[in-house]
Amino acid sequence: MKQTITKNFLLVVLALAVVFAFAMKATVFQQSTPASAPPAAAPPNPAFAGYWFAGKAELNHYRLQQAQYGVLNPGEAVLIFVTEDFRTDKQVKAETDESRDKAIPVLKTNISKKFVTGIYDYSLFTSVFTPINNPSFPNTLKVSTSAQEWCGHSYLQANYRNNGYEISGKSYFEKEVDEAYTIDKVWFEDELWNRIRLNPDKLPTGEVRLVPGTMTARLRHTTLEPLLAKTKVDAYEGVLYPGKLLRAYTIQYPTDDRTLMIVFESTFPHKIVGWEETYRSKDALLTSRAVLTKTIQNDYWKHNAPADSTLRAELMK
Repeated sequence: MKQTITKNFLLVVLALAVVFAFAMKATVFQQSTPASAPPAAAPPNPAFAGYWFAGKAELNHYRLQQAQYGVLNPGEAVLIFVTEDFRTDKQVKAETDESRDKAIPVLKTNISKKFVTGIYDYSLFTSVFTPINNPSFPNTLKVSTSAQEWCGHSYLQANYRNNGYEISGKSYFEKEVDEAYTIDKVWFEDELWNRIRLNPDKLPTGEVRLVPGTMTARLRHTTLEPLLAKTKVDAYEGVLYPGKLLRAYTIQYPTDDRTLMIVFESTFPHKIVGWEETYRSKDALLTSRAVLTKTIQNDYWKHNAPADSTLRAELMK
């Protein structure tokens, strides 16, 4: 027996090496092809970086006329744009050094509308989080909207997951009391504000499918679903909105009898100077309109003392 092992020692060693190699997945046949690294985001150009990564937000105040209950109601809107690090897993702002490894830069839209209907008021707020030129995450990651008025309040959220959007909602109103459904991966109307600021030359034109605005869906008590829209970009030739070299992005929904036009500056940073939205409210076809009155850049999250009310007065005048 000893002689047999001695004579075949090399074969025994080779056999044991092969068994060990298979156990460790070290053979050429078992080695998995290394995963290619995700494409890196291209660095922003100096003008973009200087404006959007300077540690300040862009704050815009608008004079508003908002359709509701068949009439136009006076109010005001504030449109805020700011960049931040946004976690792709939990889809929330990264606030610790550890979580920033899971985050990417996004451009965030915050839009607030407040208006009065008769004796009571409405307050609407939408946030949209769109990655900045990231090929691994080309889609808007999250849209959320809340609405408060004296009858009650509601909340609606869309999260990008599994190549589509998961919609969840809670509401005082019976038909919206507890919503949970999914929709196809398409662009949201709400993200078009960010897309204009990022690169208006890449706005979708022609016939496209879009999810209509979430604020309007709450005001009209409609469910979110992609609709066919006809879109175009033209030079704006009217006189209602301030600014020079203005362009107008128009979104028309033929099946919903609704149109949105966003007016913006054609030159960087493509400031949004106003918008108008036409749809039927009760029996009247009305056009809501917002006109820019003031823009400032400010790190507003640092200015929350009573003395900072002067900054608010400057914005709201």
